[in-house]
Amino acid sequence: MEAININDFNHHKIKEGEVIKRILSGEKELYEILVRRNNQKLYRVIRSYLKDEAEIEDIMQDSYIKAFTKLHQFKLESTFSTWLIRIGINESLARLKKKGKLYHLTEQSNNLSDTLFEIPDNKQLNPQDKMIRNEAKQILESAIDSLNIKYKTVYVMKEVEEMSLKEISVVLGLSVANVKVRLHRSKEMLKEKLYEVANHKNIFEFGFNRCDRITENVMKLI
Repeated sequence: MEAININDFNHHKIKEGEVIKRILSGEKELYEILVRRNNQKLYRVIRSYLKDEAEIEDIMQDSYIKAFTKLHQFKLESTFSTWLIRIGINESLARLKKKGKLYHLTEQSNNLSDTLFEIPDNKQLNPQDKMIRNEAKQILESAIDSLNIKYKTVYVMKEVEEMSLKEISVVLGLSVANVKVRLHRSKEMLKEKLYEVANHKNIFEFGFNRCDRITENVMKLI
């Protein structure tokens, strides 16, 4: 079979089903495509449950390895990202349970980290514009972090990652109606001023260097 450059898959968005079939046929190097396509979304979801960056990357890596080893069980009727996120959530909950925090998910704002996540600059911004953007992001991220996890996860999935209500209901094991209620409550908890800022889709980014690192680690282990 003719070899295809990894970048060709990324740039031209070769169908996910084709990528998976070729991986299952023995071209495991193509798994890198799935990792890179899903790094941002998986990071943001796991980040809704845990704060420690090293721990988040550890769970991301474990999720990818588990997804790879069970890829033959994946049903192509659904999207790989939905299946992967479900694995990531289970891994996150297992980690919280192990730490004895599964039933104590409400985080107080004074216990939150103020770390600004790595953000690649897509445009040449002057120093003042960069400062304004970063301050707005910090304010929004802090506001979202102050939410209870059950509301924060729904908000991030719907408003940041733009997942459908049906997708969210599947990965969280909730009814669509329940997802709608949590989404509504999450918005109510955020002040109107912050909610206007929340329309930006570049929060909780998993920057280029970190994307490369997690991808390389996964590919070495499979």
